[in-house]
Amino acid sequence: MTRSPFYLSRPRRPRSASVDRWTRLSGVVLGLVLAMVMLALLWWWRPLFLIPGARELVMQGGDPHLRALMRTISAGESNVGRAYHVIHGGEFAVTLARHPNRCEPIRGGPNRGRCSTAAGRYQLLYSTWVEMARRYHPDRDETDGDPSKLSFSALHQDVVVHAWLADRQFWRVDLAELLRRGRLDEVLRRLSGTWTSLGYGIESHGMTQRLPRIYQEVLAHEMRKAARHPPGNEKGRAAEAARP
Repeated sequence: MTRSPFYLSRPRRPRSASVDRWTRLSGVVLGLVLAMVMLALLWWWRPLFLIPGARELVMQGGDPHLRALMRTISAGESNVGRAYHVIHGGEFAVTLARHPNRCEPIRGGPNRGRCSTAAGRYQLLYSTWVEMARRYHPDRDETDGDPSKLSFSALHQDVVVHAWLADRQFWRVDLAELLRRGRLDEVLRRLSGTWTSLGYGIESHGMTQRLPRIYQEVLAHEMRKAARHPPGNEKGRAAEAARP
């Protein structure tokens, strides 16, 4: 049966404005639901994609267990994209030639009303950085005994913290050996006096409870990386500075 020209040219009945609004709203809601599902799946499959603080270190070499610990610490302390530059309070240092040494107000927690000089990927106080740089910085003999002049570059932050964590005399225990034995909770408890976000200090937050899982994720990555690059082939200043 052939349709008449009149039937073919008959205009469609326009939809009401309320139908159009409902259609747009449904599309937005569906998009949000799909985005949430994708983020949940990503967190279940590879949570490190959503945690910038747990990204790889700039430093090469070192103990894979301590490297994984460092990435776990920074996930709790400085979970931002520019972790090496971040200053307590959320601003960023313009240069890393020196520790910023800016005392920014503490706006919450038991120390509210005071200020903190914490800076960098590991949120090191200025006094802590000066002390540890004097001990472990690879250029510590080139500043006439003034560690405040030492570089606070991303590499040097990694090198100093790795050497500090590797110092059995300072911690009175071999942290790397504890980690190799699977005693992560004991290690986090020992370090919580220095890094208060690790679960046993005074500043636990939403990321704290995720740190054990983050550690296992980054440790698996570090172990694979170590297998590809055995310690015997290590070169550069990072290996030298790892010795206190």
